[in-house]
Amino acid sequence: MRILRALIFVLAQGLATPVYALLMILSAPFGVRGPRYFAGAWSRLMLVLARWICGIHHEISGWEHLPSGPFVLVAKHQSAWETIFFPAFLPPHVFVLKQEILSIPFFGWGMRLLEPIAIDREQRREAFQQVLSQGRERLSRGLIVIIFPEGTRVPYGYRGRYAPGGGLLAVQAGVPVVPLAHDAGRLWQKGMLGKYPGTIHLSLGPVLSTEGREGIEVNQEAEAWIEAELERWSHQPAHPWRRKHKRGSVIR
Repeated sequence: MRILRALIFVLAQGLATPVYALLMILSAPFGVRGPRYFAGAWSRLMLVLARWICGIHHEISGWEHLPSGPFVLVAKHQSAWETIFFPAFLPPHVFVLKQEILSIPFFGWGMRLLEPIAIDREQRREAFQQVLSQGRERLSRGLIVIIFPEGTRVPYGYRGRYAPGGGLLAVQAGVPVVPLAHDAGRLWQKGMLGKYPGTIHLSLGPVLSTEGREGIEVNQEAEAWIEAELERWSHQPAHPWRRKHKRGSVIR
């Protein structure tokens, strides 16, 4: 039954995504607000379908920590779920993502309209400078910049290496950092069928000031808070059908 529900969700997602992508493209000549609106509408629909079809719910804490102005959001990247969640609930924002995503039919075409910071991960030095320069520009316009410091998806229960770009960008731009922890990878795993019923926990941490601080120090504080929050949830099983991952590092 779980596999059947996952297949139904994938079918529904496949039918809805081209429609919303075309709406984003058609609204683009009138400014970025149209694409952002339809991206948020698509994300909210996907979360509703995930709840109705797959039984995936979510609980959120820490909304009171969101600043009123621009900031850098440093988050875990465990699955596609969090990339769906952010457009549904956060104020206008941009992702730092790998440029290959923009070539995905419909999804990538729509994402391109949202002004992401698309980097070539093979060119690390250039990518780092791109994040800093384009990130400052986006923040100066009042946008939130979302960074996955581990650089790639890391399975639930594992810890990747945290790159310092988020903290350095925030210090250079004079904006705070907000850490975000979640356990989406526990229920929404890699592959079309890797979806399991349950509740995803998501927690926004306290605002980390960057005034008079080093970027690496801020980044380390964000990392410590995120990993401590995940450790607090570590009693949660990976899902009812599989053994929980042992917490450890990911070698990349």
